Amino acid sequence: MKIFRNGLATGLVLQLAVGPVFFFITNLTLQGTIFNGLAGVLAVTIVDYFYITLAILGVGKLLENKKVKKIFGIASSIVLVVFGLIIIKDITGGASSTTSIASMTLISSFVSVFLLTISSPMTIVFFTSLFTAKALEYNYQKKELIIFGLGTGFATLLFMGLSTIIFSLIKGSIPVLLIQILNLAVGCLLIGYGGIRLVKSSRL
Repeated sequence: MKIFRNGLATGLVLQLAVGPVFFFITNLTLQGTIFNGLAGVLAVTIVDYFYITLAILGVGKLLENKKVKKIFGIASSIVLVVFGLIIIKDITGGASSTTSIASMTLISSFVSVFLLTISSPMTIVFFTSLFTAKALEYNYQKKELIIFGLGTGFATLLFMGLSTIIFSLIKGSIPVLLIQILNLAVGCLLIGYGGIRLVKSSRL
């Protein structure tokens, strides 16, 4: 249990560095239902565990190849930019927009967050570095790294899940204008983040 708690604590610290996916799930919760948000939380947790598994298996070394890294970087950056453009289009398109976050089903909420999260394969490199550091620091073997990884991934479910529940409880008091501003912020964040990564990936 100590190894699991260590992984959980490490994961919770990492969750404090909220990014585009966190804000997207927040949007799903505020404009949809708590179940839309939780579907997104399930998606990001599954992807995190997928990348943690790959990191433990050492697949992250594949992305040390410049050509592979460049292809993944460009493709994932384009996905982020497209999502950002769709969100901003919804704001300017008015209430009749059929792609609005508010109209998303549980399946589309899950798929959207899944694609957003998995479009950042550099996460494997991060997890690989993290687990290598922990293996050296605590002399963890592969079995212990698996337990550590389970704790790290559970932190995503815990942090994102609690955040979704909190936002669902207070969304009734949040004005529509604030939600629209959040939409614009999320859209710009995705486009900006994707654009920066696209430039960096193109230079590899």
